[in-house]
Amino acid sequence: MVITEKQLSQVNDRIKALLRSGSFYGKKLEEAGITEVKSYEDFLKLPFSEKADLRNAYPLGLMTAPEEEIVRIHSSSGTTGKPVIIPYTQKDVDDWALMFARCYETAGITNRDRIQITPGYGLWTAGIGFQAGAEKLGAMVVPMGPGNTEKQLEMMQALETTVICATSSYALLLAEEIGKRGIRDRIHLKKGVIGSERWSPKMRERISTELGIELYDIYGLTEIYGPGIGISCEHDTGMHYWDDFIYLEIIDPVTGQPVPDGEKGEIVITTLVKEGAPLIRYRTHDLSRIIPGECPCGSRFPRIDTIDGRTDDMMKIKGVNVFPAQIEEIIGTFREVSGEYQIRISHLDGKDTMRIYVESTGEYDFAALAKAIAERTKQRIGFTPIVKVVETGILPRSEKKTKRVIDERFES
Repeated sequence: MVITEKQLSQVNDRIKALLRSGSFYGKKLEEAGITEVKSYEDFLKLPFSEKADLRNAYPLGLMTAPEEEIVRIHSSSGTTGKPVIIPYTQKDVDDWALMFARCYETAGITNRDRIQITPGYGLWTAGIGFQAGAEKLGAMVVPMGPGNTEKQLEMMQALETTVICATSSYALLLAEEIGKRGIRDRIHLKKGVIGSERWSPKMRERISTELGIELYDIYGLTEIYGPGIGISCEHDTGMHYWDDFIYLEIIDPVTGQPVPDGEKGEIVITTLVKEGAPLIRYRTHDLSRIIPGECPCGSRFPRIDTIDGRTDDMMKIKGVNVFPAQIEEIIGTFREVSGEYQIRISHLDGKDTMRIYVESTGEYDFAALAKAIAERTKQRIGFTPIVKVVETGILPRSEKKTKRVIDERFES
């Protein structure tokens, strides 16, 4: 995706602001002797920024606008190392709400909808982003936050909620609880806006079928505003992203070089108008591709494919590099299992062992199914895991993100 003249001009504005503020990236630019970019080739010479840089800038080393213009901070939800603190100006907050409202509109949501928000509030960007966008749209907001499923379902019925915003894990949990209670005919949901974690096609199908709703993938990360920088449309042919606010590249994660449109790689994002903490060439570690051509919906905004995992998701088992998405894809070929799974990796008797837990119903032979999944994994990936089939509903459900890979080799 070649950068436009307008985007280059916006990048130069951000470069000037970063140099003036002496923020961590401004210092990087000084060291590289870069004060301006005049072409795409110049842009590619700009140094990358990484999450480690952002952590090292703790607490307010990312702040680029004057402090009196900062109206809010958010922090990444990461659990390791120092948190990343992102300052926002009022313009940043307003821009984010505008982008999020655009997401809702792309999903066909209007000011006649009633939007129930289940992601968390606080330092995390999720809940407040969903809410600000819905209010900008003019819709009725039900700001529930996470948990308290009983209350969620009570409000969903009483207020006749039409849109649910959730992680895929919590959307599935709600679908299962609605089924158990036999209240499907009292639920008025039409659409679901789902984000924060990747989800398999099988899981998507279960949520959509059990709730009887259309589902939309939303994209974003705390470092780049938060959720709302992109969303899928009714044609479900990737996620449109707002290239008037961000410039998005796909690079080879090993070489750092851009790859052609349509080829998979790592998403790198530059914020074009962000004031509080602009980021240039930020490596997200999310894996996707730019989808060439026009979308059937007619939107002018470019698209990326569904997030296919992260570069740092890779597991090394018996000398083989494995991504959770590969296991997910294999499980997805078996109609007998649900979309839920868990991977546990341990080191026993001097060797690595992978155990895969999947769910199925009692109408199938668990032993035969486990053997078939293990054999197909061996064919596709090169080693044989231990597969355990359990009854549907046994694996843990989460009101936030579900941890599907547990590496016990590094647990104390």
